[in-house]
Amino acid sequence: MDKKMDSKTMIEACRAHTLYAWSQQDKVAPLPIARTEGVYMYTPEGERMLDFNSQLMCVNVGHAHPKVIAALKAQLDSGLTYVYPGTATEPRARLGKMLAAITPGDINKFFFTLGGAEANENAIRLARLYTGRQKIISTYRSYHGGSNLTMQLTGEPRRWANEPGGPGFIHVVGPQPYSYEFGSTDAERTAAHLRYLEEVIVCEGSQTIAAMIVEPVIGTNGILPPPAGFLKGLRALLDKYGILLICDEVMAGFGRTGKMFAFEHGDIVPDLVTMAKGLTSAYVPLGAVGMRDPIAAHFEENMYWGGLTYNSHALGCAAAIAVLEVMAEEKLVERAASLQELMLAEMGRLADKHPSVRTFRCLGLFGVIELQKNAAGEPIAPFNGTHPAMTKLAAFFRESGLFTFVRWHYFMCNPPLTITEDQIREGFAIIDRGLEITDAAFED
Repeated sequence: MDKKMDSKTMIEACRAHTLYAWSQQDKVAPLPIARTEGVYMYTPEGERMLDFNSQLMCVNVGHAHPKVIAALKAQLDSGLTYVYPGTATEPRARLGKMLAAITPGDINKFFFTLGGAEANENAIRLARLYTGRQKIISTYRSYHGGSNLTMQLTGEPRRWANEPGGPGFIHVVGPQPYSYEFGSTDAERTAAHLRYLEEVIVCEGSQTIAAMIVEPVIGTNGILPPPAGFLKGLRALLDKYGILLICDEVMAGFGRTGKMFAFEHGDIVPDLVTMAKGLTSAYVPLGAVGMRDPIAAHFEENMYWGGLTYNSHALGCAAAIAVLEVMAEEKLVERAASLQELMLAEMGRLADKHPSVRTFRCLGLFGVIELQKNAAGEPIAPFNGTHPAMTKLAAFFRESGLFTFVRWHYFMCNPPLTITEDQIREGFAIIDRGLEITDAAFED
């Protein structure tokens, strides 16, 4: 066996023989990671980095949790690793029952996938087969996956290079546009946006629309909770026209927002809910689509025209069972809710100190800080663009041992739900020093 690679060897081999996602390959600078533990990652040389984004908003129970690792080892030792999806297995049976118990309302049946994009693909297929309609509404400020179909659902700029796609996708402005206001209060924004959305539905032909898919809290595009009352109003509007509501909980689900599912903040139950990432804390790939009883009943007597080789994979199901047990035992949903106050206090402290802080938001442990280039509140980087100070800030975080995502004019604050108060302060101390870079670029 070859000796363990150092960082340089690892990076060179990865760049030479593997293709990196969403990247121009000659500009890729991958972070070499040899092991992980808790809220930290370590390079081959032992350099420690605080994971302040749970990787891709997914490692909710922290890295290398011993109970999840033990469950994976036990499943491998059992001799049941893979059987085809037409079988019944104990991990599949147990996980289905557990998800039915924790998911609100009458969402009692689940179709398992390998990730979030596949979950959203199958949610669209379920909606179209159930309703007999084809069109799907989604918002511009959204991300729903990197497959061909989910790229057409996605509203943000990564969609552009993947067009043209299939027909039947309608994009609408969400209740939080980039530069336009539906109103000055939550009540005004909700009412005006729902009037706008109803006009779109009427103009498209409500009888042609199968579903609308939303992120109950928008993730990649800015950690944006909806205005108060919006989800409830949306639920009523779609019901009026027989349009299904799909909630994409791939990022926000499994405790991230201080509720098991983000849609619970809106006091609604969607027709279909998609999940992945936090379902297994990303230890192994697994996603799922949950459906309400009437939709499940439809497919008792009607064919479901969908399938995947790795549907209900025993290893993935075993990991998810362990993750859900850890979340319950360690009260991680409640922990995320309780740590929100500290996160907001730290963000507020930075906003008071640093003129380049434009605004900040956090729901549970789902947070973001936006930066500005002047007192007028102009974002430091344009839509789908960057700024030299943001590039320097990202480099500073990395050199200082903080891992998070810096994008456009904002950066993420989404640590594992297992993070301690001291570790949160550790992260914000690094951010505090880094914001001197964007303060220097602030125009009085």
